[in-house]
Amino acid sequence: MKVLTVVGARPQFIKAAVVSRELRKLHQEVLLHTGQHYDYNMSDVFFEELDIPKPDYNLGISGGSHGKMTGEMLIKIEEVLLKEKPDMMLVYGDTNSTMAGALAAVKLNIPVCHVEAGARLGTLTNPEEVNRITTDNVSSILACCTASAVEFLRKEGKTKNVYLVGDPMFDAFEFYRKKVGDTVQEELIGLQDETLELPAEYYYMTCHRQENTGTDDALVEILSAANSLDAPCIYPVHPRNLKRAVRLKDEHGFENVILCKPVGYLMSVYLTLHAKKIITDSGGLQREAFFAEKQCVTVFNYVVWPETMIDNRNQLAKADRNDILEKLNCRQVVSEKEKPFGDGHSAEKIVELISAYEKR
Repeated sequence: MKVLTVVGARPQFIKAAVVSRELRKLHQEVLLHTGQHYDYNMSDVFFEELDIPKPDYNLGISGGSHGKMTGEMLIKIEEVLLKEKPDMMLVYGDTNSTMAGALAAVKLNIPVCHVEAGARLGTLTNPEEVNRITTDNVSSILACCTASAVEFLRKEGKTKNVYLVGDPMFDAFEFYRKKVGDTVQEELIGLQDETLELPAEYYYMTCHRQENTGTDDALVEILSAANSLDAPCIYPVHPRNLKRAVRLKDEHGFENVILCKPVGYLMSVYLTLHAKKIITDSGGLQREAFFAEKQCVTVFNYVVWPETMIDNRNQLAKADRNDILEKLNCRQVVSEKEKPFGDGHSAEKIVELISAYEKR
């Protein structure tokens, strides 16, 4: 069976690292990278360190409006589909790459397997929510990471071809945390290409969403909270909000915030495992904090992964200094019995679903 996999963003590279490894044992995979995350630190390094096969196609499509990016992806992905004639399309998550891949495939009567199906915020004001819902509605295999995702689909009237498989990000984290251990994976590189010293104690923060980085007001509050912590806060800055972050740090004297270039996945795993606590607006890092049993504050208005919210392990906060600090100081309870993201074997289960579909 020939399966064409579409990836484009960092979380998708991580999932592909574990699923492609299993998929290629039984099937032929054609890997297409849309280019949505495009520079070395946001893309190439992930393929190298996670030993992901080099993409067969790299479309180089990034930047621009949602409509422009998605439209260009649709055109180029369709060209590849017509050339390769795969038996199935495999997509992950909720990016523009996800939806473009799914739409291009279904219009050519190619079945779609959507990994991370059923995740919902409950608002169409979020662009990724539109991508999720659209992709779920055209997919032939809905592979859900959690029980809540299955329930969201049930409420929408979808019970056929819905499967609870677990989260490939959990598979990856469990696999690579053993490899990482207590070994620093790479040097922290400052924004002027200087080597930064990793503090003995630190907080780890990622912040990239438009609502948190698109205005001075929101980002100042987040950086002010980070600056008020009892240890330095390491902040690998997304290229999109680099200039604003640098300017605000200088203007407000946020000396406790360490700005650095984006880090690879293995270094991110190390930083997560050894941080005091986590601040993020990322759907991926809030899960990884949960996997690592680290307390996390997610600066966002909507619950993305309800399974992470138990016992104060992950709490929503506004882009407000006092709210972020208050949530970080809440008492956390960690129960090792809580395993809502599966048993670490979701990749095998996804491949089993694809294989079973072939036999229909």
